[in-house]
Amino acid sequence: MADGFKIYTKGGDKGETSLLGGTRVAKSHDRVEAYGSLDELNSFIGLLRDREIAARYREVLIRVQECLFISEALIARDPEVPTRELPLLSEEDITLLEKEIDAMNEELPPLTSFILPGGHAIVSECHIARTICRRAERALIRLSLNSPVDDIIICFLNRLSDYLFVLARKTGKDLGATETPWIVKNNS
Repeated sequence: MADGFKIYTKGGDKGETSLLGGTRVAKSHDRVEAYGSLDELNSFIGLLRDREIAARYREVLIRVQECLFISEALIARDPEVPTRELPLLSEEDITLLEKEIDAMNEELPPLTSFILPGGHAIVSECHIARTICRRAERALIRLSLNSPVDDIIICFLNRLSDYLFVLARKTGKDLGATETPWIVKNNS
C-alpha cells in the first residue's frame, strides 16, 4: 500500500463528502445518513456472522452483506448525475429472505405475545441488528420523501428486519436460550 491508495483524502475535513458522481454534500445530508445507516447495519451483520452460528445462517448473512453493499452504492450515487452502471437488488434477494424466514418459523413455537430481546448474547446481537435495520429503513424512507429511492431497497430492508427477528428466535432455540415473553402487568 506504500505507493497507491491512501485511506485519507482530507476532502471531508470541513464536514462535506462526495456522492458517487462527484457531487459534494454535507455529511449530515439525508443521503449520507441513509447509506451510513446501511453501512452500520452491514458492519454489525459482519459481527453477527462471526459468531458461533449455523453455517446456513452465515451463508445467508454473507448474501445479505452483499445486498447491503449494493444498496449502499445505489443510495450513495447522486440521482441527478450519470454514473457507471451499478449492480441492482432483485426480487430473488427478497425471496431468499422469505424462504429462510419460513424454514426457521417451521421449527419455532408460534408467538403468543411480544418477547423481550435477550436470553443469549447472539440472540441480543440479532435484535440489535434488527433495530439498526429498522433505523436504516426509516432513513431511506425519509430520503425518499425528497429524492428517488428504489422501492426494492426499502422492501429488502423491511424483509431483512423480519429475517433478523426470526433469526434471533431460531438462534435462541438452537442455543437453548430462554425466550422471555413480555407480560403486561396491571398497575391496579
